[in-house]
Amino acid sequence: MLLIAIFSGCAKKDSDASRPRIASRPENGKEDSVMAFYLTRFSYTSETWARLTKNPEDRREAARKYIESVGGKLRGFWYAFGAYDGYCLWEAPDNVSMSAVAIAISGGGALSKFETTPLLTVEETLEALRRAQTIAYRPPGE
Repeated sequence: MLLIAIFSGCAKKDSDASRPRIASRPENGKEDSVMAFYLTRFSYTSETWARLTKNPEDRREAARKYIESVGGKLRGFWYAFGAYDGYCLWEAPDNVSMSAVAIAISGGGALSKFETTPLLTVEETLEALRRAQTIAYRPPGE
């Protein structure tokens, strides 16, 4: 099952899913691209665990190659107990690039679950909270 959560973003008023975030550096006054962070939760199929048991392999290098192929970076890779077998923290230039990686990995058949969540910075969340103040929400039925 492929589950990809894509947040179209509220980082910029004229948000474009294919454009990277921009941050200015006060020390030189220039703008630099700042990549977005994504958290992936995944689980292997029983067949994948059987193959890895017979042939142990460090999958961090494969994950690193996938994300670097779209201009991103692997920031962390962990295995875990619980609902998911592992977690990855990635940086990617944009939602489309991260989606491409997610689709390629999910299409490989080695995973039973793969979910990616775009992460917001504290600053982006504060901006979203400020923008939320201007939205006149009305609960259903009122």
